[in-house]
Amino acid sequence: MNLQEFWFVLIGVLFTGYFVLEGFDFGVGMLMHPLGRRSDTRRRVVLNTIGPVWDGNEVWLITAGGALFAAFPEWYASLFSGFYFALLLVLVALILRICAIEYRGKIDDQVWRRRCDLGIAFGSWVPALAWGWVFANVVRGVPLDADKQLVGSFLDLLSPYALLGALATAVLFALHGATFLVLKTGGEVRADAQRVVRLLLVPAALIVGGFGLWTQLAYGASWTWIPLGLAVLGLVGSAAATLVQRDGIAFTGTMLAVAAATALLFGSLFPDVLPSTLDPAWSLTVRNASSTPYTLKIMSWAAVAVTPVVLLYQGWTYWVFRKRITVDQIPPHIGLPRRAPSA
Repeated sequence: MNLQEFWFVLIGVLFTGYFVLEGFDFGVGMLMHPLGRRSDTRRRVVLNTIGPVWDGNEVWLITAGGALFAAFPEWYASLFSGFYFALLLVLVALILRICAIEYRGKIDDQVWRRRCDLGIAFGSWVPALAWGWVFANVVRGVPLDADKQLVGSFLDLLSPYALLGALATAVLFALHGATFLVLKTGGEVRADAQRVVRLLLVPAALIVGGFGLWTQLAYGASWTWIPLGLAVLGLVGSAAATLVQRDGIAFTGTMLAVAAATALLFGSLFPDVLPSTLDPAWSLTVRNASSTPYTLKIMSWAAVAVTPVVLLYQGWTYWVFRKRITVDQIPPHIGLPRRAPSA
């Protein structure tokens, strides 16, 4: 394996980590209102499950984007220019979600908290849909011309395959978040989360399985049957573990499904990084889109030195905040007082 292939794999690993960790964050945000509709205390239980970890999970996206820019600048430039609107929408949604989470408890006012809850929902649903749409289009190929510019209209990117990809990531992240809530909550919130898991299992299996099979048959390689099989195994194992209330195994199953689905997408893409539907000769590959060997070498040494430290720190964070959260543990809401009206 040369350095170009190594960095393609590493970027795939970074996106896998992002989707596995931030995926359940998105799922929790998507389910916050349905599971917390009875009271603000229940919504705080749901939100507190990701409170200590959500910002650390987003670092994976920053790292993946930085690695993409440094290792494959041509890929980065064409991808971010061609999908500018979608990625800008994701950025706006993530910023809105961050602000809503951070400032939700700063003002003791129900209207304010409801607006923040809407921001959390918007900031979770939009990326969950958009990432599937973007990666499905990348695997399918885009109208890339000889100058490495995307041509054509926005409608060219709204293929049935891309729309199914958007739906697949959304339902998979929702299921992933629901299994995480079953693992991290207790009492009535956990019971409701279990019902959501059972409700989502069959649709998730059908949609994700259908998208994965379409990907494999149309774009996959011989070895990518393995991640497809692992994704199915993860969903089946999660369903079986849910029935016998083995919460940790159920969550591990959805983690495996998300990781395997991401591996299927990256494996189906290789050795291209952005295929051209106009002419295969115009496609961006790991070779013609990469940085210089010296740049990749320096980056490799830096990654080897820093990555273990980051993984150890994040693992320690999850261990410290591993206990379940229940409604009884949530103290009365204390926020900044509302501003008195002017005389």
